[in-house]
Amino acid sequence: MMNLDQRQARLVDSTLRHPYHKNLARFMARSFVSDYKGINGWIDGLQELATMDFKMVQSTNQREILQFSEWWKDMGLANDLKFARNQPLKWYMWPMAALTNPRFSQQRVELTKPISLIYIIDDIFDIYGTLEELTLFTEAVNRWDLAAVENLPYYMKSCFNVLYETTNEIAYKIYKAHGWNPIDSLQKTWASLCNAFLVEAKWFASGQLPNAEEYLKTAVVSSGVHVVLVHMFFLLGHGITRKTVDLVNDNPGVITSVATILRLWDDLGSAKDEDQDGHDGSYVDCYMKDHKGSSVNRAREQVNRMISDAWKCLNQECLSPNSFSASFTKSSVNLARMVPLMYSYDDNRKLPILQEHMKSMLYDDVCL
Repeated sequence: MMNLDQRQARLVDSTLRHPYHKNLARFMARSFVSDYKGINGWIDGLQELATMDFKMVQSTNQREILQFSEWWKDMGLANDLKFARNQPLKWYMWPMAALTNPRFSQQRVELTKPISLIYIIDDIFDIYGTLEELTLFTEAVNRWDLAAVENLPYYMKSCFNVLYETTNEIAYKIYKAHGWNPIDSLQKTWASLCNAFLVEAKWFASGQLPNAEEYLKTAVVSSGVHVVLVHMFFLLGHGITRKTVDLVNDNPGVITSVATILRLWDDLGSAKDEDQDGHDGSYVDCYMKDHKGSSVNRAREQVNRMISDAWKCLNQECLSPNSFSASFTKSSVNLARMVPLMYSYDDNRKLPILQEHMKSMLYDDVCL
């Protein structure tokens, strides 16, 4: 480093801190435009193309945010569930990072809808619903029956109605586009998610933490990753066959690896959400309970090792022959790459790194 000039040292430092494979190329594009400016002729030409591409993608993303925001406003959930998170821009960042191809515009908008509902249902289970109400809500999702929520509070009825209508609408759009009706698969993912949420609610209502292995088995499902990736699989519409549908329904390794990465990052302790004071539980707590005398640092070291192992499993899934399309596999990896941005909270319970990327990707101008 001592033999490099300031610009070169900054590039090396950035590369070491943000290795290519674990970071999102789109999010690094703006740095490329400024850091490589004026190195030589062909770099200048590449920089011009990168700047044009960045501006085109930025314009598309801004238009997609408006589309989703209009849908979110029309659903009225922000009014009916005032206790829940209302973060449409944050929710949109997941599909924006995962589905980087500009032609997946409609897929990004549609995928943001189930992502928003995962956050909302999580808040219902975590901080608001009684155990009896949550049980009835879960039964309704399992039955997929509007009449089943008749005796529930208004806010739960409203949430279930939006979940039911939105899922059916997405399924119909997929059927029109790709000739396969995925409603059974989509409904089953929502049922699995709520079943996992309910198990966790019962644990914490009883005050009895499970062992670490049992906790993680349920927490991987309650991460919501399976819901997101099943929707994404059908929205992409690549290689939909009975074999691949059965495979994606069965939580394959590519999905469980991403879910494990997300859940463990969430449990590291820095992932205290901005305005939520619920009781999500933590692998760190369960590990310390299983290993009497363990320190928090030791538990966190174990979690970091497990995240590293999950990345190795994800890499193996991507590099080995599999039944999924390259677009689905790449998007799944991008979802894992997005996790650190979503869960790196500071002492003020904010997400400065994510906010910086939001500003850079969506609002800042790029000049040659």
